Amino acid sequence: MAGRTVRYRNGRNTSRAIRAAAVAACATLVLAACGSTKDNVASKGDGGGDGSGKVGVILPLLTSPFWQSYNDYVPKMAKTEDVDALKTVNSNSDPSQQITDINNQLNQGVKGLVVAPLDSAAISAGLDQAERKGVPVVAVDVAPEKGKVAMVVRANNVAYGEKACEYLGKQIPSGKVVQIMGDLASVNGRDRSEAFRACVKEKFPKLKVLEIPAKWESDTAASKLDTLLNANPDIKGIYMQAGGVYLAPTLQTLKSKGLLKTVGQKGHIAIVSNDGIPQEYDAIRKGQIDATVSQPADLYAKYGMYYIKAAMQGKTFKPGPTDHDSEIVKLPSGILEDQLPAPLVTKENVDDPELWGNTVK
Repeated sequence: MAGRTVRYRNGRNTSRAIRAAAVAACATLVLAACGSTKDNVASKGDGGGDGSGKVGVILPLLTSPFWQSYNDYVPKMAKTEDVDALKTVNSNSDPSQQITDINNQLNQGVKGLVVAPLDSAAISAGLDQAERKGVPVVAVDVAPEKGKVAMVVRANNVAYGEKACEYLGKQIPSGKVVQIMGDLASVNGRDRSEAFRACVKEKFPKLKVLEIPAKWESDTAASKLDTLLNANPDIKGIYMQAGGVYLAPTLQTLKSKGLLKTVGQKGHIAIVSNDGIPQEYDAIRKGQIDATVSQPADLYAKYGMYYIKAAMQGKTFKPGPTDHDSEIVKLPSGILEDQLPAPLVTKENVDDPELWGNTVK
């Protein structure tokens, strides 16, 4: 999604125009695929059911405001998509516990699972268990390295790193910038880190990237940033790969060192984040940080429910554009991923009511 204007939420006006044109063009074609999610259905499957049955929903953690918001959206979106979702289960940042949680849900007889994997490789053990029991799985936020899933519901994490790089590069002509990375055992952490690093090298060679591997842990981020700032007090920019866990400790660390200057003040350290939580928007309004990329917690819940319902009905999908301003792509592993829109948020659009972070308290 880097390099083009991203429409918020479902891009209703543009999407309607596109669909109207598509309907007109395809009116005489009985079986044509015309770009909507329904038309992206490759087949309904011989053994497809009616989509009924309990669905287990497994969270990676609940210590982040982002996952707290996703957790709040799950029952609402389950009701909207007519999915009988059980109470969510929290794996508490423990990949082995997540496998246990999957097995527990399978033993309860669920007919579908919506899982946000903690570890892209370790999750395969749980996916194999589900496949043996004939239970479809939809992965949210993180794409597994292997294993069978009906769909990955995720934004383009490469674009996250690229957008952060582009923004910081335009604000800072030269000097040191830090990226506070996520867990590199997760494809999200790897995608964001590699994309940011590659973009800086290609487009902004006068910037020097310093890195903090923080594993999505706030305490780790705070202590390592403190150490790094002691050795590099001349840092000019920071890229936080997860505002939900890194925002508070980063601001607190900068404040403790007298380095928390607002936008426009001399010595301001430009900061770009990822998540799109209300706390980030408040920080943008106060001038404490410059921008964030809004990761769509609402749409993760909505389309997690949509695709698990479809999978329980035996439907499969194929690559191509959808009717909700996204595109289904085939990953190198062969897994399909619905890449949802994730706009860059700055002081210019932080009050946009269509941003999910402005709809929660």
